[in-house]
Amino acid sequence: MSSSSSDWSFPYEVQLHETFPALHEAERAFMSQIDSLPAPDRKTHELIRLVCVVALRNHDGVVRHAGLAREVGATWEEVLGSVVLTIPAFGVAPAVEAMPHARSGFDAAPDPEAD
Repeated sequence: MSSSSSDWSFPYEVQLHETFPALHEAERAFMSQIDSLPAPDRKTHELIRLVCVVALRNHDGVVRHAGLAREVGATWEEVLGSVVLTIPAFGVAPAVEAMPHARSGFDAAPDPEAD
């Protein structure tokens, strides 16, 4: 059975699933456990992951985690502040490159979940 990229969260998953389905399922189970850690809280979790993808210059990841951060209650100021906090360790360029991607993901995300 062939799958399309719309079935997965990340583009690489199509090839991984078609080539090594058991490995892909194990990776998805592992990531599900990471996503369900009780601490830090979900907003902090997404902001930390945002900082990581900024440092890696993974612009698709910046869009994704800025949007997820908004969905769980982060403000634009918190998202932008997290991006800027990467400057001392990784330099100005990755942060500046990430800003429009963060804005795009943040603006495209649904309003925060109600508690």
